[in-house]
Amino acid sequence: MKIVTWNINGIRTFRGGIKKALDSLDADIICVQETKVTRDLLDERTAIVDGYNSYFSFSRGRSGYSGVATYCKGSATPCAAEEGLTGLLTHHEGAVGCYGDQSEFCSEELQLLDNEGRTVITQHRVMCQDREQTVTVINVYCPRADPEKPERKQFKLQFYKLLQSRAEAILRDGSQVIVLGDVNTSHRQIDHCDPSDIEDFVENPGRKWLNGFLHSGRQTEETNEEEPNEEPEVTSSDPVHGGKFVDTFRHFHPTRTSAFTCWSTMTGARHTNYGTRIDYIFADCQLAKEQFVAVDIMPEVEGSDHCPVWAKLSCSLLPSSKAPPFGTCYLPEFAGKQQKLSRFFVKVDQKSIQSEHREGLPGSQEEEELRENLKPSGAGNASGKKRLLTSDSVVPKGKKAKTCPKPQGSLLSFFKPKLPTAAPSTEAPEKKTLGTDKVTSSQNSQKAYTTSKDTSSVTSSETVPELLDDASTKLCTSMKSDKPINLKPLIPAPDVGQSGAKKGASLGFWKSVLHGPPPPPSCKVHREPCVLRTVKKEGPNMGKQFFVCARPQGHASNPDARCSFFAWVEKGK
Repeated sequence: MKIVTWNINGIRTFRGGIKKALDSLDADIICVQETKVTRDLLDERTAIVDGYNSYFSFSRGRSGYSGVATYCKGSATPCAAEEGLTGLLTHHEGAVGCYGDQSEFCSEELQLLDNEGRTVITQHRVMCQDREQTVTVINVYCPRADPEKPERKQFKLQFYKLLQSRAEAILRDGSQVIVLGDVNTSHRQIDHCDPSDIEDFVENPGRKWLNGFLHSGRQTEETNEEEPNEEPEVTSSDPVHGGKFVDTFRHFHPTRTSAFTCWSTMTGARHTNYGTRIDYIFADCQLAKEQFVAVDIMPEVEGSDHCPVWAKLSCSLLPSSKAPPFGTCYLPEFAGKQQKLSRFFVKVDQKSIQSEHREGLPGSQEEEELRENLKPSGAGNASGKKRLLTSDSVVPKGKKAKTCPKPQGSLLSFFKPKLPTAAPSTEAPEKKTLGTDKVTSSQNSQKAYTTSKDTSSVTSSETVPELLDDASTKLCTSMKSDKPINLKPLIPAPDVGQSGAKKGASLGFWKSVLHGPPPPPSCKVHREPCVLRTVKKEGPNMGKQFFVCARPQGHASNPDARCSFFAWVEKGK
């Protein structure tokens, strides 16, 4: 049995297709996090993959945010599956159950903890040493503690507590348990590229929770060298050693350094391996000791700011004959129960459209908002009223509505190529010509534009000024004689040299007005051109630009990493 966890940073980023990505991982159970897809955007190619059955959890409050999914091969079809940690999202048979003690959480808090689509749980039957038992896989994407939002720190800790309560409840019920995914906390200093102050590092609330959740055993950082032939001892949980679960990577590699699973893409830190290990495969102590054979990371696999982590177990999977009801294949849109899209498009006349605007019915944009809001009851009415106020049919008090005597011409008519202009026929003097319009010279330039369609004289932007100047003088003479004017002489022949000179002068003018970005200075250490950055963080420096070393971020001792050069861009440069 092989399992893989991977924060993919968007499931739609797989350019070669989801099946190709899944097959390349070569695992029975593949758990992915941060899918960034909501149910309305999930397509069939991603949801129904040949050879796999899938289970998705979506964010209910934000689009393009969070989300996890578990893909199981046909040979690893689970016997039970559900979404979330609380049980509030489970409305079907075939759920895993065992929700533990939730007395510490209020009902509103439980709903919020599951509303971001952060957990999928699948339960599998396995054969371990001629004995059938179950293994429950909890696929999680733990929240990030945003320093800009203090309330998210508490949200993250509450999620940790709920995760531990659920995992231990399932373990007490008799199933073996694997908790895997992006935990968003590096456990020890060895799991961080550049740990800050030691006291602050240890006092981090997330690390304190991990210390209580994980069983320490004999995994100590003081060990000088790794002994691959000697398996670290893992015993049952007790008060001295802490929790009921094991970090399986450290179980097999207790002293490996620079083993990171996440790097900053903004600073190019992956090139210098300047990252953290925040993606884990945890297992209960008995399962880790008896069934786990090997665990490792896959930093060579690209496509995300995280890399996959895999584990092999000696037990064999016993597939269920049918996927549980939570499977994506049972969603109406993929089970052939949804109506055809053509049923939603009905041909209507203009009168019905205007009546809909008067009634304030929400359009497609409001429907998108309704799906994404946590409490959409009032959002639709508000948006409908706003649309009604901005409708063309509503006229503010005290102002008369402007009426247009004839429809406006198509915008495309102003971008037609030059056409040879024929002299107007003398047999139809009632038609308007440039010479017979009774306009003053000040009005003539405006008429030259507005009557261009009637006179069939389409000119480029470069010939318009000459046309207007000639037209104004010609009009003066044409007013005395009633003869129509031949428009051919009004259009000057193209002069290649003249137009080239004008373009050169125009280019020089704009270069003198619009200055490009300032030339980058060279950093002091590498003597290489720096890169220009802009402050995006809210505060007094937001929007300001600065120069930094162009090399990727790395440890200060790494000569190939970014140096400490920093310079603000002066105003007016």
